[in-house]
Amino acid sequence: MMDPLLSISNLSVNFKTERGNVQALDGVSLEVNEGETLAIVGESGSGKSVTALSVLGLLGDSGGVSGGDIEFAGESLVNASDEHRREIRGNQIAMIFQEPMSSLNPVLTIGKQVAEPIWQHRNKSWKDAICEAGKLLELVSIPDAQERLGDYPHQFSGGMRQRVMIAMALACQPKLIIADEPTTALDVTVQAQILSLLKNLTTELNSSLVIITHDLGVVARYANRVAVMYGGRIVETASAAELYRNPQHPYTVGLMNSIPTLHGKPGARLNTIIGQPPDLSNLPSGCSFHPRCPFAKPQCMQSKPKLEEIFPNHFRACFGYEG
Repeated sequence: MMDPLLSISNLSVNFKTERGNVQALDGVSLEVNEGETLAIVGESGSGKSVTALSVLGLLGDSGGVSGGDIEFAGESLVNASDEHRREIRGNQIAMIFQEPMSSLNPVLTIGKQVAEPIWQHRNKSWKDAICEAGKLLELVSIPDAQERLGDYPHQFSGGMRQRVMIAMALACQPKLIIADEPTTALDVTVQAQILSLLKNLTTELNSSLVIITHDLGVVARYANRVAVMYGGRIVETASAAELYRNPQHPYTVGLMNSIPTLHGKPGARLNTIIGQPPDLSNLPSGCSFHPRCPFAKPQCMQSKPKLEEIFPNHFRACFGYEG
């Protein structure tokens, strides 16, 4: 069996805040294999984006890895130099950020922004890099791509800006692409176009893809495997088909039940998960989901459950659920 392309082992991340240290990740472990699409799902504040930023070394001055390791292609990234991380970032690992309007530089042309990673990492002349940028815009189906190289981000629609972000991510044919909420604020039709484009292009390049999302519909259609996060921890992971057929953590079950169905009664209330996501600066004892869990037992309030294999390749961190 081949080694995973990305391996995160028992990763913990802390941030310094005015209220003291906040543990954003607590012992996160997950793997991404070559050519695989992994979806990371969970509510806001569960640690999805922090996991991605940890891989790229973009935690900022206030954040830092306090434990565990991140290996990419067999090489540890946690103790890598800033220079080496810059060589990997955008070249071997690329990221598509949540909001393209704030991620793109408003005072630089689209052509310059797409060409920069090509010029920086592939030793191309600036002229050749601009030419490659035009081809990339054509690849992501932007009309009149060559003519639009001189345009600025505000001259593109939201869907077109997201296509530009995908073009930038693909510029150096990276081994791994991380897409953080790639369809935020886009209408449903454009969402489907963007996700299909991203999936097809990564398949053609044999790149691995990590999709961070709230949308379980995205998971069902595009992911091979799913990792469910809550309170800075992985609480369940399985293949997408297995997770939908047989969810085994109360939080996953709650997320599944909150999805509206075509067979629901008109006017019926949607199912919800009671309570609010936990405050990471003041997590409850034991399992952080126990205050919201209908299956909580005394043990859940005292101990943190470990992620354990309950079925082949299906892992869960839970004491109480007996679904």
